[in-house]
Amino acid sequence: MTSESASSIQMNFQTCPEQYQHWNLSFDGAIAELILDVNENAGLFPDYELKLNSYDIGVDIELYDAIQRLRFEHPEVKTVIISSAKDTMFCAGANIRMLAGATHGHKVNFCKFTNETRNSIEDASKYSGQTYLCAINGTAAGGGYELALAADYLILKDDGNAAVSLPEIPLLAVLPGTGGLTRLVDKRKVRRDLSDVFCTVEEGIKGKKAVDWRLVDEAVPTSKFDERVRAKAKELAGKSDRPADALPVKLHPITKNMTEEACEYSYLRFDIDRKTRTATLSLNGPSRKLKDDLDGVVEQEDQFWPLALARELDDALLHLRFNEPSIGTLIFKSTGDVQSVLSYDTFLHENAEHWLIREILLYWKRTLKRIDVTSKTLFAFIEPGSCFAGFLAELVFAVDRSYMLEGQFENDIRAQAELVLSQSNFAVFPMANELTRLESRFYGEMKSVDNARSLIGKRLEAPDAEAAALVTYSLDDIDWEDEIRILLEERASFSPDALTGMEANLRFVGPETMETKIFGRLTAWQNWIFQRPNAVGDEGALSLYGSGTRADFDKKRV
Repeated sequence: MTSESASSIQMNFQTCPEQYQHWNLSFDGAIAELILDVNENAGLFPDYELKLNSYDIGVDIELYDAIQRLRFEHPEVKTVIISSAKDTMFCAGANIRMLAGATHGHKVNFCKFTNETRNSIEDASKYSGQTYLCAINGTAAGGGYELALAADYLILKDDGNAAVSLPEIPLLAVLPGTGGLTRLVDKRKVRRDLSDVFCTVEEGIKGKKAVDWRLVDEAVPTSKFDERVRAKAKELAGKSDRPADALPVKLHPITKNMTEEACEYSYLRFDIDRKTRTATLSLNGPSRKLKDDLDGVVEQEDQFWPLALARELDDALLHLRFNEPSIGTLIFKSTGDVQSVLSYDTFLHENAEHWLIREILLYWKRTLKRIDVTSKTLFAFIEPGSCFAGFLAELVFAVDRSYMLEGQFENDIRAQAELVLSQSNFAVFPMANELTRLESRFYGEMKSVDNARSLIGKRLEAPDAEAAALVTYSLDDIDWEDEIRILLEERASFSPDALTGMEANLRFVGPETMETKIFGRLTAWQNWIFQRPNAVGDEGALSLYGSGTRADFDKKRV
């Protein structure tokens, strides 16, 4: 994939099972099977073939869509089996030709998206009662094994052929890009010396040895493999609290009107200013009164406001990440009735145990996490008529800086800007570091967190919000225009690379988790390695892979 081809194709993150080219979904009561069967001639870009069940981002877009649909459209599904349609090949990982020809930015964003998708598998297993089991019926190499690692339980076929491996370092001079290193030691609890051996053995590990090293949970002979996979899937399903007879919620295609400079959704609009390299995302509050009963919510399906808005925001973030790399700043605004937003927020909180409401809250959690790891500057502007309340207020605490107008603009009849906290801001949407955004904001200042908790339900105007340290600056209408202009001009003048590094360092405080390691350590190192000549130079391993010529490494350590 050349730079030219990558920049000329607008990536679309909307698909459905009827359009899948690489995955097949089948259902048997409480058990679903997600079967990888990559169409090697259906790569997202034209410069490579997806041989040996290797994948590009098009394969992962379908996987992400399938995971979402399994959660919302199939409440009866309690166990998901990930398997392969190829007899001796589970998955060869990310396509090497794609990686070798991709732009640097695409490689990094590709790894980030695949990480987020695998995290969503783990999120489903941990919080939704929809456990993933991986049936490894052949070679699972590199990203193929990383896909397997996202599952809760791994069963390897013990036929003398099937193996698991992470061969990126010896073969390609890069790291496993989808959390493999971290999941080995943090999730699978593989000893670090054995992990060192495993990550430098090209051919991988098979059978009993793979079980002994904790690389898989079971190795089963071919004659008993399918039977054992089914039995384990039923056992895992028996532990789930997902309802067997609930009505599904169909995820219809998202309606949007896209131009070069703007995109209009039902509850969201973004506008691009290429001069300041900014995109303003304006979120709209609910347009209909809340039906205060769960049956009414299920009847609305994906048009229920919190779900519809989450889907649209998710789509917008992915579009701006992949298709607008030169847009360096995202500005969040909102418009709507504060009380209406709070009524929805209260309804979600009071019905959080219902399977659908749980899924909507978890979707918001994942979408907010996508904002946290976005490599763009994030601002929130809280203006008259805004509705940053309850779970929408999380956006104010996710950004790098927030600005709130004191009073009103001249001749503006809209209500003064208000910020309203709810219980949602104190437990429901933890970041990757397992702290809430308010706990991260006030790290080491529990009194400030407690003070914020005492403000739940109070309509805070700009001076009160600034006094509680809930916004960065409170400005009056006289200073607003000049201060915002200077802010955006200054930000646009800085090095995007330096800003990305600064923002990523400042957003995550406190404890490390497996997730922060994947997005912090892994992404930072891989970002650097993807620019080093040992990997991507003319004589680098990634460039020469399959040519028969050995890479010429610069041996100096940095």
